[in-house]
Amino acid sequence: MSDLYVEIEVAPARARVYEHGWQSWSPTAAYRVGERPARPVSRARRAGNYRPERVAPADAFWGEGLLAVDPGTGAGVHVVATRSPGGSVPSLRADVTGGRVVVTCPDGAAADGTEAAVDDVIAPEGLDLQEALAWWADRFVAVHGPARLVPPPTVWCSWYHYFTKVTQADIEENLAAIDDLGLDVDVVQIDDGWQAEIGDWLTLSDRFRSLPSIVERIHGHGRRAGIWVAPFFLGGRSATLREHPDWVIRGADPGEGWDQPLAALDVTNPAAEAHLRTVFGSLAATGIDYFKIDFLFAGAMEGRRADASVSGVDAYRHGLSVIREAIGPDAYLLGCGAPQLPSVGLVDGMRVGPDIARHVEPVDGDLSQPSQRAAAANARARAWMHGRFWVNDADCLIAGAHVERREDWARVIEGYSGLRASSDRLRGLDPWGLETTRRLLRRGIVEPFVR
Repeated sequence: MSDLYVEIEVAPARARVYEHGWQSWSPTAAYRVGERPARPVSRARRAGNYRPERVAPADAFWGEGLLAVDPGTGAGVHVVATRSPGGSVPSLRADVTGGRVVVTCPDGAAADGTEAAVDDVIAPEGLDLQEALAWWADRFVAVHGPARLVPPPTVWCSWYHYFTKVTQADIEENLAAIDDLGLDVDVVQIDDGWQAEIGDWLTLSDRFRSLPSIVERIHGHGRRAGIWVAPFFLGGRSATLREHPDWVIRGADPGEGWDQPLAALDVTNPAAEAHLRTVFGSLAATGIDYFKIDFLFAGAMEGRRADASVSGVDAYRHGLSVIREAIGPDAYLLGCGAPQLPSVGLVDGMRVGPDIARHVEPVDGDLSQPSQRAAAANARARAWMHGRFWVNDADCLIAGAHVERREDWARVIEGYSGLRASSDRLRGLDPWGLETTRRLLRRGIVEPFVR
């Protein structure tokens, strides 16, 4: 056990405990002390949407690197958090006993045997939970360096209409529609489906004729070109995994996706690192300068790496640094499915919640899953990050008539998303959807949402 032991006197009727999830899609929320927090509904959900190697207790609160307690007494909010975005980033536990909340660090020691680096700081009185977290974040970045607060571009993204079946013709149709409809779109981003296989990022699917040609078309319309990559995943069908089975993190199990088993790339293997540089350098060389990198949690998974002295978090941070070096300082880098605190200082924008979906409720009840309820909850709970760690991305605006309570989702985008992206087939929008898309696509939202 760690020596960390924080005992906080609380007013049970008014106290709140803030659980911070591990990655973009992990539920993050403030709970009354008598509430049960959200937990994964299955092992598969935990592996792909929470911290894979941790099992959070059902009868206690749990934060990954960060947990806060508002005692409800008028005293300042306690923010218990890791001192650094690197290293071990320990898990934190809060137990409620009568009129007390007790916070401990079950991780105890870091991988190298040193004590987990955690601090308990008390925010000034009068700040609510969001304000206290913003106050803590200001202190955190003052130590670890300011974020790259680059004004975000406006984006059209192929994902939420075409999913993995997107074609070059689909991109070209919407590129023309942006002009015809007079939409303020800076970047046309090709999402999942352009590649031959997960992990084979330099081979096109048969639905695309030529990546340089579609990038040239995008540039010809006066737009920037963007692309989606899951850099730390290797699919079981990929030629890359078949030819280089030694490039994976041994013992890490990211589960399955795209109807195949998945493996996690080990960037501490020099050949795998060189491959990562080649992939992103090659994509950048085609003229792409907006990169949405997804399923990033795989890069931080625990397991046996080529360099056993490097923690999962530090290997992950190294991988992001490799990508940044390969794409250059002027490209826009958007993280998704990403360990949150370990990404501080390394991305321009960050998805802060699960995927949006046409339905309000997650289909299996797990709040890490695509749904308006889950995406909106995280966008609100992580509002304090925006303008401090990065530009928050609540996810794309989907404004079609098929979307349940689409007006509610548009309000979330307007209030809580610094990055504005549309992801409909543009010519299919009805008058409300088109007008809302036109109104919400605006640039440069970098000012903090929480003061």
